[in-house]
Amino acid sequence: MKLYNTMSKQKEEFVPLEEGKVKMYVCGPTVYNFIHIGNARPMIVFDTVRRYFEYKGFDVNFVSNFTDVDDKIIKKANEEGVTAEEISKRYIAECKKDMDGMNVKPATKNPLATEEIGGMIEMIQSLIDKGYAYEKNGTVYYRTRQFKEYGKLSHKNLDDLRSGNRSLLVSGEDEKEDPLDFVLWKPKKEGEPAWESPWSEGRPGWHIECSEMSKKYLGEQIDIHAGGEDLVFPHHENEIAQSEAANGKEFAKYWLHNAFLNIDNRKMSKSLGNFFTVREISEKYDLQVLRFFMLSAHYRSPLNFSSDLMEAAKSGLDRIITATDNLKFLADNAKTETLTDIEDDALTKTQNYVAAFEKAMDDDFNTADAIAAIFDLVKYANTTANGDSSKAYVTALYELIVKLADVLGIVVEKKEELLDADIEALIQERQAARKERNFTRADEIRDELLAKGIILEDTREGVKWKRA
Repeated sequence: MKLYNTMSKQKEEFVPLEEGKVKMYVCGPTVYNFIHIGNARPMIVFDTVRRYFEYKGFDVNFVSNFTDVDDKIIKKANEEGVTAEEISKRYIAECKKDMDGMNVKPATKNPLATEEIGGMIEMIQSLIDKGYAYEKNGTVYYRTRQFKEYGKLSHKNLDDLRSGNRSLLVSGEDEKEDPLDFVLWKPKKEGEPAWESPWSEGRPGWHIECSEMSKKYLGEQIDIHAGGEDLVFPHHENEIAQSEAANGKEFAKYWLHNAFLNIDNRKMSKSLGNFFTVREISEKYDLQVLRFFMLSAHYRSPLNFSSDLMEAAKSGLDRIITATDNLKFLADNAKTETLTDIEDDALTKTQNYVAAFEKAMDDDFNTADAIAAIFDLVKYANTTANGDSSKAYVTALYELIVKLADVLGIVVEKKEELLDADIEALIQERQAARKERNFTRADEIRDELLAKGIILEDTREGVKWKRA
């Protein structure tokens, strides 16, 4: 199995630190609002990476954090007149709903920054003791030039950063020994949550949280560190500097980064009006379609999101679902139970599609080619299975398609369709729950309907619904 390592800029054979095990850390979202589809790409991509390792027999320890203390969270809390904790808890819950809709498996551990402050303080102190950090008026800075290999991940030169591109410098240079030094701890401001430390009452800088949480839950060395390519510099570069200075050893063997997501060939931004949350997408499509779309391109390729491409993804997914549904029908109505010699030979040939699937995934998780292999298997099933096939044959084809699709986290079984009367009854129950201010039950009903492909729209005229 080969992985493209951002550090070396080439594909490398995967050799785990410990045989049969994978220690993997993926940077999670900052929880101040609903996650957007840019957040969704690394969630889906690296969940698929995890699933493939598990398919290959590895025991995967998968850690992904939630940043639950941050300027954006504090700003949102102040705007709403609530605590930062209320904001973060609310949107962690909403994020998990969206992740469930995208069939992203729960992490082995989802650490929260606010629950790991003590460990961050200890790591910062160790960096001070080793001469890699210093304190000025309650703020602790990292001495970037002290770490001689700084820039090895992003392939940036410190002197070039200093003289040629000031936009990359971290702000607050007035008290720093060097403008390139970055913050490990900062004193509190009015209206901010804060923790006691040896330097000031305050909170940690963003970069230190991942270094500490990775160390606590995975150890001083990990196999894979992953995230969006926007995190390469400065976030992941700073993590390396912190972790390797504190621990005295290589932090991660392999660095994986997914490329950006564009909307209609333009960068996604609120100012351009092309900013979409996963929740908004779920009102138009089953989130399995979003997952299928995300995996239809290689994770290191820029991906363009558009209505046309989503419709194409929906059609592609429907094609697989129709095939599995047909195989289930044939199994239920088969005239014979056991395989014939011809069918046994036909099943042997399906291993060619499994081999193509694994070859694609072994080549830096090429999900686009893996999906193509599933399509080829679907075509083979459609042309070799019919009303005369044995139950054993069509069942084996069905199980193989489901198995390979599951490696990609794609559910290819047709969802049970609700009758119109059942939908209306659930909508009435939801309306009653909302009147009683039982919003938990109201949300449960909405989610239940959405899971079965029913999209609700609350309008002035009442609740409207449609099938996805």
